[in-house]
Amino acid sequence: MYELLDKIDSPADIKGFTTEQLRTLCAELRRYIIETCARNPGHLASSLGAVELIVGLHYVYDTPQDKLVFDVGHQAYAHKILTGRREAFRLMRSQGGISGFPNRDESPYDAFGVGHSSTSVSAALGLAEAARLQGRRDKVVALIGDGAMTGGLAFEGLNNAGESHADLLVVLNDNNQSIEGNTGAMHKYLLDITTSRSYNLVKTRVWNLLGEGGLRRFLQRMVRGIKSWFVGKPGGSVFESLGFRYFGPIDGNDIEEVVRTLRKLRAMRGPRLLHCFTLKGKGYPAAEADPVTWHAPGHFDPQTAERVHPPHPHDRYQDVFGEVLCELAEADPRVVGVTPAMAQGCGMHRLAVAHPERFFDVGIEEEHAVTFSAGLAAGGMRPFCNIYSAFSQRAYDQIIHDVALQRLPVVLCFDRAGLVGEDGATHHGAFDLAAYRSIPDTIISAPRDELELKRLMHTALAHDAGPFIIRYPRGMGEGTPWRETPAAPLEIGRAECLLEGSEVAVLAIGPSVNRALEAAAAWPGKVGVYDFKFLKPLDEACLAEVARRYRHLLTIEDGALAGGLFGAVSEWLAAGGFRVPVEGIGIPDRFIAQAKQSQQYASCGMDVAGIQKSLQKVFENTK
Repeated sequence: MYELLDKIDSPADIKGFTTEQLRTLCAELRRYIIETCARNPGHLASSLGAVELIVGLHYVYDTPQDKLVFDVGHQAYAHKILTGRREAFRLMRSQGGISGFPNRDESPYDAFGVGHSSTSVSAALGLAEAARLQGRRDKVVALIGDGAMTGGLAFEGLNNAGESHADLLVVLNDNNQSIEGNTGAMHKYLLDITTSRSYNLVKTRVWNLLGEGGLRRFLQRMVRGIKSWFVGKPGGSVFESLGFRYFGPIDGNDIEEVVRTLRKLRAMRGPRLLHCFTLKGKGYPAAEADPVTWHAPGHFDPQTAERVHPPHPHDRYQDVFGEVLCELAEADPRVVGVTPAMAQGCGMHRLAVAHPERFFDVGIEEEHAVTFSAGLAAGGMRPFCNIYSAFSQRAYDQIIHDVALQRLPVVLCFDRAGLVGEDGATHHGAFDLAAYRSIPDTIISAPRDELELKRLMHTALAHDAGPFIIRYPRGMGEGTPWRETPAAPLEIGRAECLLEGSEVAVLAIGPSVNRALEAAAAWPGKVGVYDFKFLKPLDEACLAEVARRYRHLLTIEDGALAGGLFGAVSEWLAAGGFRVPVEGIGIPDRFIAQAKQSQQYASCGMDVAGIQKSLQKVFENTK
């Protein structure tokens, strides 16, 4: 079916390929990625655009001895296929299958694990310095792109690497600009000169003769300015000012040019950056035309590009958030929306259409998003800052120092809280409840359904001091009517008894409340269910009541069991001298691998069957 690809089990198998064979291989890789992702959905457009870069890197470099570090791991599909995981790729992102991102436990070719962005330069610099300190001659390459260069950590790494003498190549996969105007004859001529071996030998000798004095620094600045002016790449001066030697831009989808340039750069030493323009979605017209939609399109017909939309019996939480935010913005001119490059995913694209002047997409910059929101709040606005729960971890310091410490009214909406499914361990929103519970003057809430999310957003807008966190899961709600129901504000810190019982009280937070109600039906009259809408402040009066009334307590949360609701309840009861035993259900103290959400919930005992199993054990132990 694949003339070349079917014969490749490692990068060594492509070393003798001609340029024409490399072109054929790139075409086959694209077809394989498209056909596989059509049946087993993943991140499509980014990986299609990076095929030539990955083939070229494995062709020129000797991986895994040479280290290839990815940034934004969903560019890496061609890498996984070329490095002995061709057949396993068919089950990528599935239970028992391989991860959708580079994973050190999975292959020696995955030099560094990655699921979030902007980490590659720092990690690659560490690998390069480790090789130097141990006397090895490893070459190290960081492949960064797909928006990752906007992240502050990327520039922290560049700043440090540029001051070092590390043997490091950064390949910037720029897939958001046209290459027209930068591929003329003069540009190619100057690129050939700056990457030639003889030119760089002479240059190195000249710099060595000049020493470290002022004359050398003056000449370096002059050369950088002239070079940047001639080649017509204003971005290059930024990298050269950070201490990198800048090369490019080149056509990153031209395998011949990629290989030719990489061969020359591999022979050099020191920090250097190759700027490549690529087309996101390359080779698949639908993805080229709409790379945002085809970033992760779900199931589709590879021949017709018709996307298969699974039925949505209920509204998704992200859609509820987006609609309610627009309603709030319509009624209150202070309401603004801030997102770190997740407008479509979190539903804030609706605000971008309705009130574009009050919508801010700041790029992949979670730390900046939070502090920017703090500035907006200090200036009299009411920002709703929506960040995926796992990504919010990057802004922990900003949430403490810039929002909570100043008691600024910033609403932090954590989408994708809890277990997220096929993206796996790097993307689970497992730690927010435990992480933020210790921050003073912070409200932490979780709705059990769509209406509760709407009510919490109204409640948060009325709260005028300190961060107000609302966390909710990926996927569909419970089917609760919410559009037509008025959004009466909730009393902050008040739990709600949904089902009276006599023996065991289940204390749950978030949508887990609904699974608890289903599970409790097996013991009518014996199991009480309480919705703890707020982890902080905790409803201490309710806790005291259930501790006196029930023989056993069971907490349930879609978050890390250590430190979340289970921890808060256990600590309060112990401090108050209550002797009632407490059990907990939640995400255990381990990283949960990729699988369907339903499979992950089942493996953690958080589905209805798992909750009933835990309740059965409680009843057996209380006899």
